[in-house]
Amino acid sequence: MNTRTLDTENKNAVYRKVTRRLIPFLILCYFFAYLDRVNVGFAKLHMQDALNLSDTVYGIGAGIFFIGYFLFEVPSNLLMQRFGPRFWIARIMASWAVLSALTMFVTTPTQFYIVRFLLGIAEAGFFPGIVYYLTLWFPSWRSARTLGLFILVTPLSTIIGSPLSGLILKMFEGVGQLHNWQWLFLVEAIPSFLLAFVVLRYLDNDVKSAKWLSDDEKALIEQDLHKDQLDKVAANAGMPQHSLSAMFRNRFVWLLALIFFSFNIGYYGINFWLPSIIKSSGVQDDFAIGLLAAVPYIFGAACMLWNSRHSDLKQERRWHIAIPAIIGAIGLTFSALNEGSTFWMMAWICVAMSGTLSLIPTYISLPGTLLSGTAAAAGIALVNSIGNLAGFFGPTVLGWLKDTTGSTSSGLYILAGFLVLCAPLIFLIPGRLVNPRDRKKTPAENSVLTKRGHI
Repeated sequence: MNTRTLDTENKNAVYRKVTRRLIPFLILCYFFAYLDRVNVGFAKLHMQDALNLSDTVYGIGAGIFFIGYFLFEVPSNLLMQRFGPRFWIARIMASWAVLSALTMFVTTPTQFYIVRFLLGIAEAGFFPGIVYYLTLWFPSWRSARTLGLFILVTPLSTIIGSPLSGLILKMFEGVGQLHNWQWLFLVEAIPSFLLAFVVLRYLDNDVKSAKWLSDDEKALIEQDLHKDQLDKVAANAGMPQHSLSAMFRNRFVWLLALIFFSFNIGYYGINFWLPSIIKSSGVQDDFAIGLLAAVPYIFGAACMLWNSRHSDLKQERRWHIAIPAIIGAIGLTFSALNEGSTFWMMAWICVAMSGTLSLIPTYISLPGTLLSGTAAAAGIALVNSIGNLAGFFGPTVLGWLKDTTGSTSSGLYILAGFLVLCAPLIFLIPGRLVNPRDRKKTPAENSVLTKRGHI
């Protein structure tokens, strides 16, 4: 066995160790974050009638979460740099758990809006904070697969959470003095609160503080991160990269934000309304709705893993974003055309989720490729926060159109149109900036490509 092969195997072993240590735990944390964010879709099945909320009111309430999220996401990521990832991630988890539980006490549309807005403020910075945190451990040429493993939690939250939410609604109806939807918010908030204290003991702020890595392992990772930093400087020559002002002056960061906005209009629109769409197709049992809502995410999870791995193996990003976006749009269009048939509507939603979910990890890796230092932390947050504003518009548009037309079909067509827009926009970013294969290869990159191994 030659020296290069031994070196490659050693690097892969180190990164597998880091992956095993960080990714499963971060997946668990984000699982409950995502569950607390979107369980309002299941609560709506009973909460809407209990509080006499219109579809428009529900859509605004579901989406206003992202206004608070937008306003506080960049400040949150900057504060994470100041206080350290371990403390800041724990703070975020504890505060969102409390506010998610408080949703059980709302009785008016105004209260619903306020709690959802505050929940967005509380959770702001968690996802981009984790994305930035992972850039402190993994170089960019390993980023898509790593993020693919982490973002796997998005479909997992629905695959597991949808049947769980349906089961809670079914089991807790009439228990005590609370409605089943109130129990839903309370029960699903408790794990997030408890995990906040685990974060304080388990996570390390960076490679240097990781006692579970040897000095040689730390040196190997830090060397790769240093080489990655030099590659970014070379690839982005002449463009601002490091400071906070550099992030605002980088036109491609704003383009990434626009792409993410277009994508999220389609993704969150269907995400918050899927239980109601399934119910309108004729399914009435809460647990059955939960089981059906999980199915598209199973397909999406499989496609997400394949696409992120294939993107890293080919060292290509743009086509691995554009093609899934088109597939997602086709799925949404045909699901609208088949809204009267539960089987065919669900089949096409599976296609839609396979496309939309599979592009996420590849896309999320891009801001960290364009920027570094403070600019990377702020840029990741800016792209995510502007993109997540779509989480307000998507559900709100669907709610308004549902009240106006009595159907979600026209809304789904609009969501599909925004997904289509992602494809041409991504090609406005030069390949040399986002495709590792188009940048000057470092020895570490070449070893990964030669080995084509797993993280």
